[in-house]
Amino acid sequence: MTENQIPFSERDAEELLTLAEAAEILRTSTNTLRWWRQRKSGPAFFKMGRRLVTTVGDLRTFMREQRRAARPLIR
Repeated sequence: MTENQIPFSERDAEELLTLAEAAEILRTSTNTLRWWRQRKSGPAFFKMGRRLVTTVGDLRTFMREQRRAARPLIR
């Protein structure tokens, strides 16, 4: 089984993802991820050489934050 066949939920938190892989997981375009990065509103990316990468853990954190922000607070 290759890395791309391992379900996202089972991947190691430190595994690196390219911009294209992150876009595929989030079901958005790479341009949207670049825009979010420029606005500092998307998942944390960093440069590895010339390539932008993020970790599975950082992408999970971003997804969790988005889910929390979308839920109304119950008082």
